[in-house]
Amino acid sequence: MGTANENWWPRLVNGGSRCDGRVEVYENGSWGRVQDTLWDLNDSHVVCRQLGCGHALETYKSSQYEESDGRPWVYDIQCHGQESQLRDCRISGPLNSSVADSSDVVILCSEHIQLKLSDGGSPCAGRVEIYYNGTWGSVCDDSWDMIDAEVVCKQLGCGHVMDMSLPSSYEPGSGPVWLKDVKCSGNESFLWECPSAQLGHQDDCSHKEDVRIMCSDHKEMRLVNGKNRCEGRVEVFYNKTWGTVCSESLDFHDAAVICKQLHCGVLVDVSYDNKLFGAGTGPIWLGEIDCTSHESSLWKQTHERVISRGRG
Repeated sequence: MGTANENWWPRLVNGGSRCDGRVEVYENGSWGRVQDTLWDLNDSHVVCRQLGCGHALETYKSSQYEESDGRPWVYDIQCHGQESQLRDCRISGPLNSSVADSSDVVILCSEHIQLKLSDGGSPCAGRVEIYYNGTWGSVCDDSWDMIDAEVVCKQLGCGHVMDMSLPSSYEPGSGPVWLKDVKCSGNESFLWECPSAQLGHQDDCSHKEDVRIMCSDHKEMRLVNGKNRCEGRVEVFYNKTWGTVCSESLDFHDAAVICKQLHCGVLVDVSYDNKLFGAGTGPIWLGEIDCTSHESSLWKQTHERVISRGRG
């Protein structure tokens, strides 16, 4: 197998994994991004195969990817699709860069894998889902335990596992069940590194058995005791408990961000009268708020140091 310092070795960059992203090739000591007006799925199959990324699911042109240091290289590459390496294809170029459009070649290979938690109120709670073979699917809960859940929370940067018994009222999955019989040691960086059945469609698992977890960094917000969901006392869910927000530091700008985060439109009024919506109970989770009103959520400008039991 070749190495990445060989001429015409490809790589995929700025995607979600090494099997997704903009095509770049190594030639004469430097990397350059490929621009080829005739690039097709056969060319993409060869790149995916050479990188050990399965087969190509999608290929398209994009100018949205982050710029690289490498200059654009314009080629006319024609593969049959069965070649083991890109340099085995017929290659004309590099051509005059003036004939290039501004779009880079982008590939999605079948071995591109992602992980997320869905329908749980934040990126750190919900149904465990894996993106594989171009489709989001779920994980079967047979043999699932706390160690497996810890690997998910760690991989997502969501702290540690808090709960593995989320209510079945959470939305069921709709895609395939991609994984079952997961048996992690706890040292893995990715869920798919754990000893388990091979990634693929698990016909003997239903979506009633989808894994749902909550990690320690899960946070939610709501307004309570109002006439509708867009009016009331601000409450924050953190550390498995609903608590309140310190009113001493919450001003008009902060409240405007809360309305935006809850998809409740434009802020109309802020009240600090406990008689209006009732006094809160539980811990005071959030203080020292200083929004500019341009943030999309309160979490964009707060840090873990301000989430604590305290006085408001």
